[in-house]
Amino acid sequence: MLLPDDLRYSPDHEWVRLEDGRLRLGITDYAQDALGDVVFVEIPELGAEVSAAAKVSEVESTKSVSDIYAPVAGRVVEVNTSLNDSPESLNDDPYGQGWICVIEPTDPAAVEALLDVDAYRRLIEGS
Repeated sequence: MLLPDDLRYSPDHEWVRLEDGRLRLGITDYAQDALGDVVFVEIPELGAEVSAAAKVSEVESTKSVSDIYAPVAGRVVEVNTSLNDSPESLNDDPYGQGWICVIEPTDPAAVEALLDVDAYRRLIEGS
């Protein structure tokens, strides 16, 4: 299972990568594996204001439908529209082409409250 050390993780199995003060968001390898084959991704609305822990997206797989939550409050400044045609990117490349959106956080320091790779590993190993 892939767990890049340069990311922060949420207890809900989202990851964020800090890029020039913005946060690229996706679901973890653990989450995509649990979901099974992803067949649809609801893309967030560009410019949408999101609250921490609020639904920002939805992923439908052959097993279930799962909400994706914003790990921090902010504004959606970029969306991955390629997921409309290739939702399976969440399975094939969850930390690369499978990203969902980019959030400009209201409080950039909020990312520090998210789990580092060691804390996330402990979370999923305890599951």
